[in-house]
Amino acid sequence: MAIETDVLVIGCGIAGAAAALELSRDRTRDVLVITREHEASETATAYAQGGIATVGPADDPSVFAEDIIAAGAQMSLPAAAERLAASARNVIERVLIDEAGVQFTRSVDGGLSYAREGAHRSDRVLHADDATGKAIQRALLARISNRSNVRIEAGWTAVDLISTPHHSVNPLAVYQPNRCRGAYALDRNSGEVHRILAPITVLATGGHGQIFRHTSNPPGARGDGLAMAYRAGVNIVNAEYMQFHPTTLAVPGAGNFLISEAVRGAGAVLVSRSGDRFMERVSPEWKELAPRDVVSRAIHRVMLEHDDPYVLLDLATVLDPEAIATRFPMIHARCLSVGVDLAREPIPVVPAAHYACGGVLVDDVGRTILPGLYAIGEVSCTGVHGANRLASTSLLEGLVWGTAAGEDIRGRTDLIEPAAAEIPEWAHAPEDVVADPILVHRDVETLQNIMWHYVGLLRTGERLDRAVEDLNHLWRQVGTFYRETHLDDRLIGLRNMVQCAWITARAARRNRVSHGTHYREDSAECS
Repeated sequence: MAIETDVLVIGCGIAGAAAALELSRDRTRDVLVITREHEASETATAYAQGGIATVGPADDPSVFAEDIIAAGAQMSLPAAAERLAASARNVIERVLIDEAGVQFTRSVDGGLSYAREGAHRSDRVLHADDATGKAIQRALLARISNRSNVRIEAGWTAVDLISTPHHSVNPLAVYQPNRCRGAYALDRNSGEVHRILAPITVLATGGHGQIFRHTSNPPGARGDGLAMAYRAGVNIVNAEYMQFHPTTLAVPGAGNFLISEAVRGAGAVLVSRSGDRFMERVSPEWKELAPRDVVSRAIHRVMLEHDDPYVLLDLATVLDPEAIATRFPMIHARCLSVGVDLAREPIPVVPAAHYACGGVLVDDVGRTILPGLYAIGEVSCTGVHGANRLASTSLLEGLVWGTAAGEDIRGRTDLIEPAAAEIPEWAHAPEDVVADPILVHRDVETLQNIMWHYVGLLRTGERLDRAVEDLNHLWRQVGTFYRETHLDDRLIGLRNMVQCAWITARAARRNRVSHGTHYREDSAECS
């Protein structure tokens, strides 16, 4: 039996939750939110530490937009950057503070506390200590969980988008225009694949940092949404622009734990293991607060030059221990848990894949070229980030476009109900043909190493050619594996990761000019 709903939202981080919250205002529409994690609160949003950018007290939207475009290596869509900056203050106050009740950190006078991060010319980043994403995630989920017309299903993995005429069993459907009709989703608890039919589907599945060997992203950042959208025929743009965060904790057992940009914003400096403060040479104007691609490449080069496994981030000589523990309680506690005291010593850090600046091309309300399909948050490309993301703008983009998508869908009267009889049940491979976990694990390791070494911080045509060649071979192997094996979440993830890696490597090979996060060592032009 098919599950029918008015709107299907895939993912419940800040973008998906904001869309669901906006949609819930129309009590006549049913909204189904699904997430592959067994806890709805387990999202990439929950891992965001630093904050959410807005227009600060001594700031102006035009200056904010200029900073976004500058950080994006002049590759940002100006209209999108301007829209984000102009919308920031109102949407944060209306949705996060007034409605969801997010408790942002306050200054001594009781007003909101604004921090400064890399490439921002003003103090404009709101934060909830150093666990901003978790505070936002918790507040938004609490609001939508209380709405009677919103249903959240955790532990459901989207397998593929349903579109017609592609999935229709009606031979006359070939004469109809393409349209998204929902998605197939695997219930990870029962093993059943559901047909979820909906006139509108919203992709809010996050990014795909897990295709790289080192990433700050949680395990679920496999690119499920991007891969599904690609297979459905939508436009993917700027896939070569993967932002690497300069500072993740380089300690065994730390799992590339992110050390927020706000730590450098508070005055922390980067030094080589020999004590050289190299960012003063690399970027005399910005130093440690240069755009992330500049800092990441500088760290990477120092590591290569000295054959060092990490560099050092020093906050202990800038702030006293009590101030550090107060300002960064979560980061301080996590560092202590792996034997490093941020408040008293420099800590070892390395760059790691962090944020996909490109994705599914959308308009100013999240619509894709496939009717019935929206994309919001990191899976999408609004044009805001260009070739590199300005710090703390990702939560804002998810909030602004998620809210806008919800508003647009609520106002639509052209929704076409899908016909359940035209969409077949999922055809499983035999249950006794199960995915060998060793093979899945090794294939994931293979693609992560390909991407890290050949499509990482420093790229060349020769490396990218090798990456595409190796990924083509892996894609053929995984494709056969997928078709002949009983479906499970690991196999879905492997298929999507290989697809995303292939998309990223091909985009990087096509682009011969360095911009922002896409740095070609063999390019005559660099920016």
